[in-house]
Amino acid sequence: MSAVRETGAQAPDPRPNPATYATRPASPAPEAGTPRIVTGTVVRTRKGGLSLRVHGRVLAVTVVLLCTLVLVMGVVLTTGDFGLSVGEVVQALTGNGSGAADFIVNTLRMPRLLTALCVGAALAVSGAILQSLTGNTLGTPDIIGFTNGSATGALLVIVVWHGSMTQIALGALAGGLATAAAVSLLLLGRGLQGFRLVVVGIGVSALLLAFNSYLITRASWQEALEAQAWLVGSLGNRGWPHANAVGLAVLVLLPPAILLARRLSMVEMGDGIATALGVNVTRTRATLLVISVALAAFATAVTGPILFIALAAPQLARGLIRSPGPGLVSSALMGALLLTVSDLAVQRLFAPALLPVGTATGTIGGLYLVWLLITESRKSRA
Repeated sequence: MSAVRETGAQAPDPRPNPATYATRPASPAPEAGTPRIVTGTVVRTRKGGLSLRVHGRVLAVTVVLLCTLVLVMGVVLTTGDFGLSVGEVVQALTGNGSGAADFIVNTLRMPRLLTALCVGAALAVSGAILQSLTGNTLGTPDIIGFTNGSATGALLVIVVWHGSMTQIALGALAGGLATAAAVSLLLLGRGLQGFRLVVVGIGVSALLLAFNSYLITRASWQEALEAQAWLVGSLGNRGWPHANAVGLAVLVLLPPAILLARRLSMVEMGDGIATALGVNVTRTRATLLVISVALAAFATAVTGPILFIALAAPQLARGLIRSPGPGLVSSALMGALLLTVSDLAVQRLFAPALLPVGTATGTIGGLYLVWLLITESRKSRA
């Protein structure tokens, strides 16, 4: 392997190099022929058959996020009403711990932790994909209605058919896909980009929220209480079936999303440029949209709607890496970190009260949304 340092490489005109464009979801795509400066290290095999551009800042941020996430995981597993040492946790994970430690780690804490990690990563990647496809920071599944659509499907299974965990997950997936299809039909011929999608999505989301409230009023007292608690978004009482379900979804859906990240970066430039570079824009958009909706749907089915992770995590990750492309890996780590820290906060800071994690993410996300709207408003006036 050899490494070549590239600085100041400019794209030729009129056929631009896709790697020379660094666009943000909230900003319009750059005009064709506009050169950009590209930095990074290209690592290639000796015969040149395989090459990979590595951005030092992206790699450093990814490593820092991963180390921080491991540290938070250690805090989650060792602290609480029954404190454990790192050695006791390791012994419990390897099957050599005491009965009490094994129960605390493997039955109570680890399933909830893994569920938080996978749900946070799924929501963040779903939001990153939608923000890139729509070219709008507010283009996230919880704002444009996909999350509420998944909640509608899951509530129908819970309230009407009294289904199992697997049926609830399938219902959430069907509801999310149906909502995406409905929004796409309302925007038929106008594309997914721009402010129109956000407005239509907010309208569809409001209708679904009203229908969800109607479903709760038609349920029995016990079902209504369970459904309302689920709608807040919670990681409480989550066991291995929940962790396995969302973990399998992330394991299946995340790799193809990462593989399509380069095409997603080209689509960000605009349909014309992406098509000229050999990207099937229609197929790429459809595939990534299905992946995004599926990730949000499975996450919602397991924990209920957890707001603002899909909005904040991709933007925070982009602000840190400052690199072209959607940054799906860093977004996944940021989402997992945000949700795990939020769940740790509601467990430790408000004990013995059992607050759902949705209250923490809703509060933090609401403040972030206000800050984002103020920032965008100032940019538009400048």
